[in-house]
Amino acid sequence: MLDNDTTRGYAVVQAGKDWDRARQSALVEDILGVFTRRSADLLSFEDVQLRLRLMQKNYRGIQDIELDRIRGSVGRYQDFTREFLPRNDSMRQRWQRVDTIAIIQGMDPIEVYQVGEMYFVLDGNHRVSVARQSGMKTIQAHVWEYATPVGLSPDADLDEVLIKAEYTDFLGKTKLNELRPEQEIVFTTPGRYRELECQIAMYQQVLEQIDQEPIDYPDAVTAWYDMLYTPSVQIIEERGVLEHCPNRTEADLFIWVWEHHEELRERGIKSLAQAADEVKASKRPFLAQVWEKITGLFQRSPD
Repeated sequence: MLDNDTTRGYAVVQAGKDWDRARQSALVEDILGVFTRRSADLLSFEDVQLRLRLMQKNYRGIQDIELDRIRGSVGRYQDFTREFLPRNDSMRQRWQRVDTIAIIQGMDPIEVYQVGEMYFVLDGNHRVSVARQSGMKTIQAHVWEYATPVGLSPDADLDEVLIKAEYTDFLGKTKLNELRPEQEIVFTTPGRYRELECQIAMYQQVLEQIDQEPIDYPDAVTAWYDMLYTPSVQIIEERGVLEHCPNRTEADLFIWVWEHHEELRERGIKSLAQAADEVKASKRPFLAQVWEKITGLFQRSPD
């Protein structure tokens, strides 16, 4: 059995090797981020909190959480890469000390904020970094969960944060999540929810012209959702259009047809059902080509 001095000596040497590998990996991750155009940065909790209007949090106790779902930090998001690799040589002493302690006696629980399926480190950034470098899959954490109607996926990036922030604003204005709790309108690019608000406003005007009387905004919202959006999504699903548009959603196609209805009408396409069938007509039909051009379907590297 090794004595305490020998054990500590081994741990110190191993921590030095772990640090060297972590710094090399951090450099590689940052370089790859330039070539793939995929950010190697952690998300800032402060930015996410502001954009998603996070206010109320509840303590969920100590849990074993997946390290892969920790994608942000409270205040230290610039010190580590997206994979929690250390970016600065000035962090060496503290990082190796944490690693040495972990090798000898394990780690104390960290503290995190949970937003949807993602976690942000409140306390324990170095422990997360060491744990990931050591090949651990989970870590114990005190979890405080923030209530939000939109949430974040486990691998959310800045684009998703921007989209979910717009979704939060959209729900705040329309109250669609209260009027139709089953609703789930998901876009893959920012700037789309405002277009839906314009649609609803136009739909409200049309209803008022038909009924010759004012229509309350909540009634216009539910009418738009029940009579326009939902039937359109059903057509998209029934025609299997998304099989030809990977990484996109029903909402993406719905808003695209809305934006280009004049161009489609000139081609004799007068309904969403016809548009859906046109996409499926051949491997690279007119609509699919324009869809790629408009949405940049192939401009992003696959995850």
